[in-house]
Amino acid sequence: MDENKNDQVSEAGSNGDAKHDAAGLQAEIDKWKALSRKNEDRFKQASSELEGFRQSQMTDTEKAIEAAKVEARNAALSEVGAKLVNAELRAASSAAGVTLPSAEYLNLSSFVSEDGNPDAARIEAFVSSLPKSGSGASYAQNIGLGRQGSPAAGQLTREDLSRMSPREINAARAAGKCDALLRGEV
Repeated sequence: MDENKNDQVSEAGSNGDAKHDAAGLQAEIDKWKALSRKNEDRFKQASSELEGFRQSQMTDTEKAIEAAKVEARNAALSEVGAKLVNAELRAASSAAGVTLPSAEYLNLSSFVSEDGNPDAARIEAFVSSLPKSGSGASYAQNIGLGRQGSPAAGQLTREDLSRMSPREINAARAAGKCDALLRGEV
């Protein structure tokens, strides 16, 4: 009996250790996350200081070249931005199951962010505001036209019956595949 008591105590101790280890590991994870965030903030601060120093050390010619690069990048993004926004709108609308209005009626530049890329939040907000497409048919239903199409569609003929076993014939009759034959239409 003393062995059983020792086993129960050791099991209880291992469960407590597991909980303690999990809490200790979570504390370690949180500590390293905090240190990582602190280092990221330091890096961002040092990078901005370095960029400020580089800007102050540039000559007028270098500043003009840098300004031309930025202007050319913005011009290229504005040209391509509309196409990117159109593609993003089509993808988001098809994923949401809505019909997108024609691009000529949309101001695509309103969906472009300051950096020239499509603004996903604005696109999602616009697509969610569109009405859902109706799941039914686009023509009037139940207008009293009666049965449409061939009355023998999906029906068996006498030739089909001649190749079937009695069990298959009874199953076909139960499924309604012999109705036209019984009515004398086939």
